Amino acid sequence: MRVRTYQADFTDPGGAGDLMARVNADMGPLQGMVLSHAESVDSTLLDTSLDSFERHFAVNARAAWQLIAAFARQVTDDGGAIVALTSDHTAFNLPYGASKGALDRIVIAAARELGGRAISANVLNPGPIDTGWMDAATRDNLAARHPGGRPGTPADVAPVVAFLLSPGGRWVSGQLIKADGGFSA
Repeated sequence: MRVRTYQADFTDPGGAGDLMARVNADMGPLQGMVLSHAESVDSTLLDTSLDSFERHFAVNARAAWQLIAAFARQVTDDGGAIVALTSDHTAFNLPYGASKGALDRIVIAAARELGGRAISANVLNPGPIDTGWMDAATRDNLAARHPGGRPGTPADVAPVVAFLLSPGGRWVSGQLIKADGGFSA
């Protein structure tokens, strides 16, 4: 497996297509894609600016749609798999929650529309994952609310993503999967 990092500006309408072109030129056709990018700036229904709302949708929904379409166009007969990370966060983070809701529907539509190309597509909600963004108070608050007594880590979610990307996981498609250690229970 080869892993490389690329930068892209998903607020630019051409950013997603440019990224996929660079990746394909460098690595050839992809068989799997994980959408884990996100714009997230807390704001409420009453104080969200139009610019912030549009930026969230550009990054979290429009870029995802464009990446999925570009991915599908380059997939070979062997097919592929798409996993998009989502969230239940809505109140007090309106543009993030609304744009993640749009992402969910885009990915579920992709499962149905791209299934004939042997492409599976799923949305994965891992719950609160401590990727370094949490301060001590946030971590403690989430740990107190979590059945496991701690927030999730990338190591908790990676095996689920790996399964969904694997040939054995391709039968799972069109699902919004909660793998959050019971946080949402």
